[in-house]
Amino acid sequence: MPAIFLSNISLSRYTNYKIGGKSKYFAEAKKEQDVFEIIDVYTTFAPLKIRKNIFIIAHGTNVLFPDEGYNGLVIKISIDFIELNQDGVILAGAGTSMEDIVSFAVQEGLSGLEWAGGLPGSFGGAIRGNAGAFGGEMKDSIIMVRSMDLVQKGKILERNNKECDFGYRASIFKGLAAKEVILSGAIKLMPGNKKEIIEKTEAHKNYRKEKQPIELPSAGSTFKNINIEDITPEQKKEWSSAIKTDPFPVVPAAFLISEAGLKGKKIGGAMISEKHPNFFVNIDGATSFDVKSLIEKAKKTIKEKFGIEMQEEVQIVDWKE
Repeated sequence: MPAIFLSNISLSRYTNYKIGGKSKYFAEAKKEQDVFEIIDVYTTFAPLKIRKNIFIIAHGTNVLFPDEGYNGLVIKISIDFIELNQDGVILAGAGTSMEDIVSFAVQEGLSGLEWAGGLPGSFGGAIRGNAGAFGGEMKDSIIMVRSMDLVQKGKILERNNKECDFGYRASIFKGLAAKEVILSGAIKLMPGNKKEIIEKTEAHKNYRKEKQPIELPSAGSTFKNINIEDITPEQKKEWSSAIKTDPFPVVPAAFLISEAGLKGKKIGGAMISEKHPNFFVNIDGATSFDVKSLIEKAKKTIKEKFGIEMQEEVQIVDWKE
């Protein structure tokens, strides 16, 4: 079936934030071939000046679209499958939810993803941002990522773990924005005690429910945590009780935001959560402008108080000309 394009689709429907204007074009890919067809058709009919304006989403849990919308094509990746091969490797589509993958691992008695209990979003998104929590990261279990080169008309690439160039909440795919799209991946886990796997996974799910405002629209963690190598010896001593390992010693962004007196601060319909200050939540029809203004306020305040440059973890999208 030929690729189906929609126009003037509200992007607020496709993100956790429930924020964003309309996309000029929108298409959904449910299998690999769909991605190729979508790109092939789009680069044929789209006006020349916006042909390179392509943005990839899956579950939209870590993205903030502009109020103006997106002047180009948004592709929703819905490639959703999970398989366990004869070598004990889990293969999954980029659009598969992390919740489903974690549940599958638990059912199979495979250990290594307990840290991801309750983690929102898609498999592809977790790979792209090297998602992590409770000392674990995607890079710990990824052995292969399959992607498509959008520039070279559908060339398929397969990278091993090292070639993915994983870093702190980063991978090679972040640097290849709009040039490649993750299609699927493979993870290798270890057989474990099923009861213990369930207990650890549920504990992390419960922690998120208790400590994070998951009942409100947000993009999860707004800022990356701060490597203790980037703070002064005096700060390291003063904040010693707040330092945690994730996966190396860091000062939590939530701690700095709280210390800066920003908990509960509001701009328009956006608020810095009192429950977890690194969550900037949509409490009353917030706009992208509201959230971005709150982010800038937090960055400026923390820079002035502590001399620390905060780096966004949430992906902020531009309108594109």
